[in-house]
Amino acid sequence: METEIAFQIKSQIKSQSEKRIALVTGASGGIGSAIAKELAADGYRVALQYYTNQDACEALCAAIIADGGGAMTFCCDIRSAAQVGAMFAEIERQWSTVDVLVNNAGIARQELFTDMTEEQWQEMWQTNVSGAIWCSKQALPAMIHKKQGKIINVSSIWGMVGASCEVAYSATKGALISFTKALAKEVGPSGIQVNCVAPGVIETAMNGHLSPEDLAALKEETPLGVIGKPQDVAGLVGFLVSSQGDFITGQVISPNGGFII
Repeated sequence: METEIAFQIKSQIKSQSEKRIALVTGASGGIGSAIAKELAADGYRVALQYYTNQDACEALCAAIIADGGGAMTFCCDIRSAAQVGAMFAEIERQWSTVDVLVNNAGIARQELFTDMTEEQWQEMWQTNVSGAIWCSKQALPAMIHKKQGKIINVSSIWGMVGASCEVAYSATKGALISFTKALAKEVGPSGIQVNCVAPGVIETAMNGHLSPEDLAALKEETPLGVIGKPQDVAGLVGFLVSSQGDFITGQVISPNGGFII
């Protein structure tokens, strides 16, 4: 299977050499895979980063290739600047430099702040914040050289307003929002747009711990009366990275059904 996928990838590289390149971190998750499919459908060759969920990421890669797109998978611990550097070097060796970076990878925990250990805090901060920073640092030199590029950081509504029993998660997602705004100001003169998508409650494995009663209550609190789907987030990312999003930068856009207004 691995040999077959590798052969398909090489075939796609030859037939799609003119296509732009997008890197999606956390591509094996619900939102990440939806974003990757959206970008592939829009004509991007997509580099798919994962850390532990190899099977899901390789299945996504195969599906994109089967649909006529171009994709590669990368097992990379984005908490490591060295591993991130190696991933970008391989993407450039196989294809070219990254035109669109989607910093989607993240982890969450539901617990009292006073129960969190130092190790748990470091893991969440390094994954949710440092991972986006290391990837952005690698992507930016080529974007600055080309005077174009797009970075999308995936935050959360809890990064906007905070959540009880998710204090550390809220803090890291809030940091991504500030990172987005500051970086947009810094690289805007180089023709690069940096934006943040802050989803509300979305039907993903990360929210799999919610009971039917919890979901019913969340629907009732949402003006549109529904829980979001990964495609709702992916469609917004697709818009932001398209030419229609060229005049949008430093913004935090929240697909949340009106849960937060």
